[in-house]
Amino acid sequence: MKSVACEVVLLRHAHSTANEKGILAGRDNSVGLSTKGFDQAERVAQHLGQSQFDGIYVSDLTRCKQTITPLMKSLRRQNANKSKAISQSTSKAIMEMDYGTWSGKKLDVLSKRPLWQEIQRRPSMVRFPDGESFIEMSLRANQAVAEMAEGRKRILVVSHGDVIKAILAHHLGLPLDNFQRLSVDPASISIIRLPHSQVVQMNSTAHLTDGSTLVTKHRTTHRPAHTLGGGAGVL
Repeated sequence: MKSVACEVVLLRHAHSTANEKGILAGRDNSVGLSTKGFDQAERVAQHLGQSQFDGIYVSDLTRCKQTITPLMKSLRRQNANKSKAISQSTSKAIMEMDYGTWSGKKLDVLSKRPLWQEIQRRPSMVRFPDGESFIEMSLRANQAVAEMAEGRKRILVVSHGDVIKAILAHHLGLPLDNFQRLSVDPASISIIRLPHSQVVQMNSTAHLTDGSTLVTKHRTTHRPAHTLGGGAGVL
């Protein structure tokens, strides 16, 4: 049986209160969106509000659910007169990585620990204390996306920075040890096409601001050095 080509839209959750404080949130479900994040969620809704999806999958954490809420309202209004209602499914398979005892800690503090350098150089060898390994996270996320895409033409996956980076690295053919070279900012959109692993778009944030502001900010803003959890972005 021939596989149906599926466009997978990968949306990272919007800017969170943990991003604001420089904290590695992990699976802390008390972390929600910041004021900036709620604004970004509205901009995502404006950008994707006329889109058609035959599957919407959301990480089972508050910050992802809050990110998708304005878009779901827009899609439901758009499809109000159609027989098939728009719905979303929560998924633990695309949840944030389990950072174990590192969760809830300041990134400034974590970056001084010996394990930090190993995370940057050889993440494939790292398991977080009382937590998950990067390999385990990548395997579960990529398997989940493949299953979600099966038999569908276009799906939306709302997840987290490191998880989306691992998915992109897999479809770019990058070794997991190189996935830290990728950037996935809050509320950014990346697109892949399955089953042929075509990466169509990566870390697009143009929908979050007008073009002139985007260019100005990228000229004057430096990306933080911390490479774990996806970071707070540059916008």
